[in-house]
Amino acid sequence: MTQFQDSYPYVIIGAGVAAASAVAGIREKDGTGSIVVLGAEPDPPVYRPDLSKTLWLDADASLEDSALDVTGEGVELHTSSTVVAIDPDGHRVELADGNRIGFEHLLIATGASPRTGPIAPGPRVIHYRTSADYRALRAVASPGAHVAVVGGGYIGGEIASALLQNDVQVTLVLPHGTVQPGMFPPDLSDRITRKLTAKGARIVTGRLAGGSEDGDSVTLTLEDGGEITADAVVIGIGVTPNTSLAREAGIEVDDGIVVDELLRTSAADVFAAGDVASYPDALLGRRRVEHVDNAETMGRAAGRAMAGDLTPYEHTPFFWSDLLDDGYEAIGDLDAARVLREDASEDGSAEVVLYGADGRVRGALLWNTWDSVDAARELIAETRETPLAGPEDLRGRISPGG
Repeated sequence: MTQFQDSYPYVIIGAGVAAASAVAGIREKDGTGSIVVLGAEPDPPVYRPDLSKTLWLDADASLEDSALDVTGEGVELHTSSTVVAIDPDGHRVELADGNRIGFEHLLIATGASPRTGPIAPGPRVIHYRTSADYRALRAVASPGAHVAVVGGGYIGGEIASALLQNDVQVTLVLPHGTVQPGMFPPDLSDRITRKLTAKGARIVTGRLAGGSEDGDSVTLTLEDGGEITADAVVIGIGVTPNTSLAREAGIEVDDGIVVDELLRTSAADVFAAGDVASYPDALLGRRRVEHVDNAETMGRAAGRAMAGDLTPYEHTPFFWSDLLDDGYEAIGDLDAARVLREDASEDGSAEVVLYGADGRVRGALLWNTWDSVDAARELIAETRETPLAGPEDLRGRISPGG
């Protein structure tokens, strides 16, 4: 059985980006208090965006290079350490191995888990999220291999793009026939799907009904009865926040662990940060964000708050992605049904898409448009206070192409 202290000033459940950032935040305010980080995964924390980006596109990149530093005097990292219960009143957590650890301050940074859909995970059925998932896919995704990707959202689009650039045959199973239809305007969604097809992707419109893994192949069954056989399948149909520990402990949960502006939960001395936290965004109201900028900034802020800093968390995070030779940065709520205005560069290679309603901008997609996130954030803040008379008021506010 792993040996722990009876109690720590700081206990962190989860060993991802938010947890690593929280350690740094604690150390900004408290240079000596003991910290223990408890990660359920067998691997140490990694910078998760690399799993679907850099590690596939940079020949010199390695998983070890993506590791996050969670070390230092008074910091303990324990992987394969699953917390099974939180006792907020007793200020203790219980681990699967029977250990019970006391805390003065607790951070829940348990992240989110991929939705599995109607097919169980296996060596070649990969619900892509972890270092182990990367290793499993890398083992089969050699040039000429065939990988089916189910889902055309954030992770599905990125993985399909990365695999195509590694000379892997890709069949992309899309319920609506295009990538990111819920976020991109229809013309942009269509254009990117055509680019993926031109790169070699086979697009299949349909929904997954089931499937099975048999030795060195996977067969998928679609709702219309069609079948796809591939060397492996990546399931990218979204994630669900890991809130069960909090809920079972009586901590308030509502599509995430509910926190205040100091990232405090409804339980005394218990905080939450990252994908799992529902927080009051200073510009957009209560929301939950599943991207790394949020995990980094919120994790660090939670660490500082645990160590006594009473500065409210007021950051509105952004996110980014690359699809073949295109890329974007984005901020806020992106809903293809609520596009306020689209502006494109003269050659059509860059776009700015602004989203919202009632004269208020609530999100921006900056397609091949760089260094404009701050301008988009300022526009969201401005229209929150003074709504627009109409979409024409947005002309030229952010120039496509940056």
